[in-house]
Amino acid sequence: MHVNSNETAGKLGIFSNKKSMINRNEEIFRWPIITVEDEREILRLLRKPDFLDSETIDLFEKEFTNWCGTKYAITHANGTDAILAAMFACGVRQGDEVIAPSYTYWATITQCFSLGATMVFADIDPNTMCIDPQDIEKKISKRTKAIVVVHFLGYPCDMDAINTIAKKYNIKVIEDASHAHGSLYKDRKIGVLGDVAAFSLCGKPMAVGEGGMLITNNQNIYEYAIAWCHNFRFGKSNIKNSELLKFAGLPMGGVSSRMHNLSAALGRGQLKHYDERIKEVDKAMNYFWDLIEDL
Repeated sequence: MHVNSNETAGKLGIFSNKKSMINRNEEIFRWPIITVEDEREILRLLRKPDFLDSETIDLFEKEFTNWCGTKYAITHANGTDAILAAMFACGVRQGDEVIAPSYTYWATITQCFSLGATMVFADIDPNTMCIDPQDIEKKISKRTKAIVVVHFLGYPCDMDAINTIAKKYNIKVIEDASHAHGSLYKDRKIGVLGDVAAFSLCGKPMAVGEGGMLITNNQNIYEYAIAWCHNFRFGKSNIKNSELLKFAGLPMGGVSSRMHNLSAALGRGQLKHYDERIKEVDKAMNYFWDLIEDL
């Protein structure tokens, strides 16, 4: 990066018709990092005759559970689908209410429309930009079924306070962890702090082209999430609930939300190197903040 100090001396860049900073190397940083190993695996799968290859999906889910420390992981077509499946699995139905932060992206909460539920917005903490636990409690009613918390820009919500409230009112907690892959809350990874979590894997810290991931330690939530949108997996090998098995093979949401195997292959490569790469990102961000700490 080069600064045109002589050309802009004494004048802020926003008041000058010349660039204050010029990137001399357009290749200085690219994300995600795609390796030759990633490319080879994609080509290997492309040349396989089976485009419904489940082996890669299974491996990605297993590796993701090991990384997060959960019992179950389910790949999805995108993070929006993963949140929708999480809502259904938490029992959100017509007439119910779901609380979400007032400052977030639409894909955190508009899934309520698909389930006939109502969105209720709680205020955010101005310091963290995350949902304010005190305002959550003010918004709870007899119809509240779940709270969707967003770890905004990777900053963890106050999960101790939120879980205490949720337990008090017997409400499920869904973590929208789309910004927070690998973020820590009191030495625990984001995604294992509520009842279920959903990750977006598109244009996020862990990017696989397009995809989402649902994780949980709750077997009932896992089975209902499978039943919602994974018809090929909706059977006795994954489901133990006899009531659910009555509908085996027919997704209860009337949709299919499976991840493409090529996205799973790229996800495996990204996950393999993720922790070491994020250390470099953290180092760069800390360097940036150190330089402007007096401003």
